Amino acid sequence: MSGVSLFIIGSAAKYNSGSGSGSGDGLGLTNAWFGGGRLGYPAALAVISRVDRIIFASDTATAVAKGPLSLARYGLAAHGNTTDAWFGGGAPGLVSRVDRVIFASDSATAVVKGPLSATRYIIGAHGNTTDAWFGGGWEPGTVSRVDRIIFASDSATAVVKGPLSSARYGPSAHGSTTDAWFAAGYSGSERSTVDRVIFASDTATAVAKGPLSGGRYTQGAHGNTTDAWFGGNFPAFTDGSKVDRIIFASDTATAVVKGPLSLAKFRLTAGGSTTDAWFGGGDSPSEGAVSTVDRVIFASDTATAVAKGPLSAGKSWSAAN
Repeated sequence: MSGVSLFIIGSAAKYNSGSGSGSGDGLGLTNAWFGGGRLGYPAALAVISRVDRIIFASDTATAVAKGPLSLARYGLAAHGNTTDAWFGGGAPGLVSRVDRVIFASDSATAVVKGPLSATRYIIGAHGNTTDAWFGGGWEPGTVSRVDRIIFASDSATAVVKGPLSSARYGPSAHGSTTDAWFAAGYSGSERSTVDRVIFASDTATAVAKGPLSGGRYTQGAHGNTTDAWFGGNFPAFTDGSKVDRIIFASDTATAVVKGPLSLAKFRLTAGGSTTDAWFGGGDSPSEGAVSTVDRVIFASDTATAVAKGPLSAGKSWSAAN
C-alpha cells in the first residue's frame, strides 16, 4: 500500500477543486481548499489536519492556513458546493468520518457530519450542488463501493449507491452537474479505466467509458462542465507529469494527452474554477514532498502548467475542494 494516494483525489478540491478530486461546475468560485495530508517523502512524517486556502486572484502568494479538519488524516477525498466542502474518509486507522468546512467561517475547526457507510481511504469524490459521491478505495481490500452524501441531511450515514465497474483504490474523479467520471486506480496493476456515474440513475453499476491514455493512480483531477483534466501518476518515474483531458461529449474515446505539469509527481490533488485547474502538493522522486501548485489553463492546455504560489508546506495525500 505504500505510495498510494487520492486526489479528490481523490479528490479533493471539488467545487473549487477533486480524486483525489475538484469540480467548479459553472459556479464561478474564487478559492480552493486543500485539506489534510502527510508531510515527508520517502520517510513518513507527520499526518496533518491543516487546511490551506488558495485565492485564485492572488495565486502567486503562499496559500493561507485556515481552520483545521477535526482529525489529522491522509488519503481522503472531498467535494462541495458554493458554501461548504465535505472531506470524507482517510487514514491512519481507516476512518469513515466526514468533515464539513463552511467557507464563511473557515477559521473554525471543521464540523463532523454523518459518516461514510464504511471506513476506507484512497478514494475519489465528485458531485453536484446538492450531493457528493465517494467511490472506490481500500477498506481494507479494494472496493467498488460508491457512497452518496446528501448535503441537506448531512448528519445521516451516507447511502450506498450503484458500484464502480470494478474494485480499485486510488481513483480520482471529476464530472458535470449530472455525472461523475471516476478515473484510473490500482487493483493488481495501474488501471486506465474510466467509469461514469449518472446521478439520476445512481443505483446502477457505473458505465465504463473511454480510458485514460495509460494506467495510473494517485493523480489529481479537476475540470469544468464539458471536460476533465487528470494530472500526475504513481510512481512518477513514468508519465508523472502527464495530463489527460476527457471530453464528456466524446467520452468513449481515449483521453487526449495535454500540456504537462511543471514537475513529475504523485499523491497530488487538484481544485480550481471553470477556466483553470490548480494541481497542488504531492511527492516527487527528485524533490520529496512538495508544496508546488501548478495552474493548468484550459484555454491553452497544450502548454506546460505554470507554477503558482505554493501550499503552506510540502505535503501529499491531501484532498481539495
